[in-house]
Amino acid sequence: VTQVPVAEGKSVQQTVEMLTRKLELLGAEKQGTFCVDCETYHTAASTMGNQGQTGKLMYVMHNSEYPLSCFALFENGPCLIADAYFDTLMVKLKGFFQNAKANKIESRGTRYQYCDFLVKVGTVTMGPSARGISVEVEYCPCVIANDCWNLLMEFMQSFMGNHAPGVPSVFGTKHDSIYSPADTMVQYMELFNKIRKQQQVPVAGIR
Repeated sequence: VTQVPVAEGKSVQQTVEMLTRKLELLGAEKQGTFCVDCETYHTAASTMGNQGQTGKLMYVMHNSEYPLSCFALFENGPCLIADAYFDTLMVKLKGFFQNAKANKIESRGTRYQYCDFLVKVGTVTMGPSARGISVEVEYCPCVIANDCWNLLMEFMQSFMGNHAPGVPSVFGTKHDSIYSPADTMVQYMELFNKIRKQQQVPVAGIR
């Protein structure tokens, strides 16, 4: 999962169209749509003992690829995979965790299949405005991430050029173990946080 910068002089939507056009020229076929969303919860003030103590953030995420699951992640911490009713539990826990509603962020777009690759190109939005572009690439036959990274990289360069990413940090902890949906969600969490931080500074070209 990576962020693609907005092309110079173009809008977010125009850059997404350029990427999807390149995929279609390669021979990729549309396979429906996808959505990944993320809500931020922070530790309720009443639960913190010391005044100077900083609250923990928890990210509650959903992915249309896994419609029966809900993911709860802490930064640099564990990832809990629960069923879809986890959201209703969070309402009951509002004395401990409070929803930072203004921070809801999501990536929504089109899924493409190209041979054994699944590609999702999404527009990242916060509220009504587009904030950036996400690209997720999966090589479906392989479950050991390090075994197919070079192949993934070569494929990403074919339509992303020099914007193809480096090795995701989550790979560093996996080594030769099996890649799981939680690893994808960690990458989306990192991407969303990066985009949130970028929005604290006005960015030209995004509208």
